[in-house]
Amino acid sequence: MSGKSIEDHPRRPGQQQSSATRSKLMILLLVILTNMLSIYLFSGLSLENAPRITLWDSKALLQVLDSTRHKLSASEAQLAELHRRLSTSNSLLETLLDELGKAHGDKTPSQNLDGWQNELSRELKLAVGPHKLPRGFTPLLGTRELYPTLGSPCRRFQADLTDYMSYEVGKECPSDDIFAQRLMLKGCEPLPRRRCHPKSPAGYVEPTPFPTSLWTIPPDTSIVWDAYSCKNYTCLVNRGKAKGSYDCKDCFNLNGREKVRWEYDNGNLDFGIDSVLGTKPPGTIRIGLDIGGGTGTFAARMRERDITIVTSSMNFDGPFNNFIASRGLVPIHISIAHRLPFFDNTLDIVHSMHVLSNWVPDIMLEFALYDIYRVLRPGGLFWLDHFFCIGKQLNSTYVPMFDRIRFKKLRWNAGRKLDKGIDKDEWYVSALLEKPMT
Repeated sequence: MSGKSIEDHPRRPGQQQSSATRSKLMILLLVILTNMLSIYLFSGLSLENAPRITLWDSKALLQVLDSTRHKLSASEAQLAELHRRLSTSNSLLETLLDELGKAHGDKTPSQNLDGWQNELSRELKLAVGPHKLPRGFTPLLGTRELYPTLGSPCRRFQADLTDYMSYEVGKECPSDDIFAQRLMLKGCEPLPRRRCHPKSPAGYVEPTPFPTSLWTIPPDTSIVWDAYSCKNYTCLVNRGKAKGSYDCKDCFNLNGREKVRWEYDNGNLDFGIDSVLGTKPPGTIRIGLDIGGGTGTFAARMRERDITIVTSSMNFDGPFNNFIASRGLVPIHISIAHRLPFFDNTLDIVHSMHVLSNWVPDIMLEFALYDIYRVLRPGGLFWLDHFFCIGKQLNSTYVPMFDRIRFKKLRWNAGRKLDKGIDKDEWYVSALLEKPMT
């Protein structure tokens, strides 16, 4: 070993950085300690020199109160100044910590890929953000950056999402509707926005005028048929007679069973719209939501009664959202797992037929029911229409679930489903539930 001390060796760049960092930290600590000492000195009120007064000496009492008021005002001004200094110190601390991270080679969130498995493609990176806000908006919004809305499970399917975001900016989007819906069902919902144009229908014509549009099959030229097995509405209308499993098999036929849905109340599982509306004062049911509303017939029936219903639907086996819009109604393209895009206590009624049933995992169903409760106003109605389950599930799982959510039961009808006269212990429940007023 040589006889030189450590100080005899020239300092390496890392040591110089460390020394500079320590100096900055010392300065920061001195600023913080000074501010803390100021708070300690000015936050208390000294009573040593307080004048002695008696309760019956009103003039002296008023003088003391006036003097105390002035001292309190001065103390408030001093405290406001101290808060300002502390805010400045906190900003300085954040800056120094960022510099310390850089000095030690820490990676920024973008360098760490922010939870993504691989480096993002340019268009996907722009779509998921974050993007810095202009100066002046931070105090208003409480953040310095704005993140576009994106379903968190999208990170699990980065390769699929990269394919979805592969297109020419400003050109026509790929025909990938089914692919996009599969991503949504995997939890990648909402999908990121894209900077491309959807394919337009060939030969598009103006829609049928309202209210005739409510019960008119739209022209085939109103949509793009690339994603569907049927290539026209005649095929969709007639498929109700064909064998096979389809989503909402006969609901495109507006002259069939759709024409009489919800018009009559049989006192059992089939509730009539007018009997449901009759449970509330006239005119108080004005707006609502139909979850999984097929081709929008429930919304059409309610529109005839001057009630606005938004219909949620997915485009499985057919262009459901397009069909709803062609009828002059409002569609919304979300899955059953999506948080309802309405604020708390805003809707008068929520309806769902067949969609909310035992195919939905129990915990997801309970979350959905609580979400329905959330968006309904006090006194709002939840019309659960033909909920399907197995007999043993009804009392062991679903009745306790509804009891936990605390809806008030206005009607509750349960009945067995008969399949060609064979009892398979399969049950339907139709219920009219009310959110309590308090």
